Amino acid sequence: MSHVLHLHSMCSIFRDNSAYQVVAFTAAQIPDIDGRLYPPSLAGLLYPDGIPIYPESDLPRLIRQFDVDQVIFAYSDVSHMYVMNTASLVLACGADFRLMGPKSTMIKSCHPLVAVTAVRTGCGKSQTTRYVGRLLKEAGLKVAVIRHPMPYGELAEQATQRFASYDDLERHHCTIEEREEYEPLISAGLLVYAGIDYAAILHLAEAESDIIIWDGGNNDFPFYVPDIHIVVTDPHRAGDERIYHPGEMNLRMADVVIINKVDSAEPDKVEAVKASIAALNPDAAVILANSLITMDEPERIKGRKVLVIEDGPTITHGHMSYGAGVIAAERLGASELVDPRLYAVGSIAETFKKWPRITRLLPAMGYSRKQIDELEETINRTPAELVIIGTPIDLRRFMNIEKPVVRVQYELEEIDPKLSGILRKTLKLQEEKS
Repeated sequence: MSHVLHLHSMCSIFRDNSAYQVVAFTAAQIPDIDGRLYPPSLAGLLYPDGIPIYPESDLPRLIRQFDVDQVIFAYSDVSHMYVMNTASLVLACGADFRLMGPKSTMIKSCHPLVAVTAVRTGCGKSQTTRYVGRLLKEAGLKVAVIRHPMPYGELAEQATQRFASYDDLERHHCTIEEREEYEPLISAGLLVYAGIDYAAILHLAEAESDIIIWDGGNNDFPFYVPDIHIVVTDPHRAGDERIYHPGEMNLRMADVVIINKVDSAEPDKVEAVKASIAALNPDAAVILANSLITMDEPERIKGRKVLVIEDGPTITHGHMSYGAGVIAAERLGASELVDPRLYAVGSIAETFKKWPRITRLLPAMGYSRKQIDELEETINRTPAELVIIGTPIDLRRFMNIEKPVVRVQYELEEIDPKLSGILRKTLKLQEEKS
């Protein structure tokens, strides 16, 4: 089975390894990747024709067709029940079921490395990475961010990618999802690397930095050995830190756990997350933080009928029913949150069918140019008087929104600042060890 961790495993473990024969990948979370080919240039000399990628629904047939001995599960942000249901299916088909851990997959850097991961999609990893990057830059360090891969384009062309300017986003034909991750980091003055071949990416990043930040995706665990591992939790989904894979693993591994969004969460939910940390990782340092919301022209929201657009992955497989945009709309007195389902077209309408609990907001789906166009059409078809963009980027940069817009942005704010001290202490210890 394959999500992006499996692509990393292919590059770091199975490529040119004659002890294994990789017969197929399957895909579920990434749209439009099944039916494609993992290219020979990445697969290595043992696979001159590449490796086919199939939909996950083909898994039982593939096990029989290829007489598969072992299925490796590498999806992220899935419930423990989902993992074990899949394991039962694989075992019933006769194959072994395997989860690959840090010893098999993590690469060691020659530089100090800070990893930022989470227990679920949408906890606030990106704002945490920006915050950590600022702290390290203020300490006089040259920082490179390596972002968890998003293989939406041509895989062979995405072996290694470097983003230092907005022009690089255009050059690499980035999707909305990629822009949401890379653009705010670039705006913060941080150099970003991404791609598929994470050994090669690491070497490139090391050549331009003193220290590296691993910026995780979904709730995956790091691809690199961290010197300090920061894990972000979300009290709006209290309890999920115990029941999602590999988020629970991250929590158990963490050196520092950030409880984010304290300013908008119910106090008993914050206490529930604290209890989970105490039970699963009592030695971790715990930091309380706000997700500080700012916006341009907030006075325009009161009394208006608004369409709220939120981050796509957070709302879909992250299972959040709202984000910063909805919080801002409700706090500032919007008269109505428009339900966009009646106005959705194409793949956007299909998204609502797949995730029927989404009602009062529009997830910013944009995995392809066609889907971006359908998102634009959906926005403009709604009867909203005002659009609130709660995504990490300004969608107006690459689409024409025919309505007034207010942008909502959010940054991490420590309630009792101590992360800088923890970073300094840890990095000093690393220097002494070296």
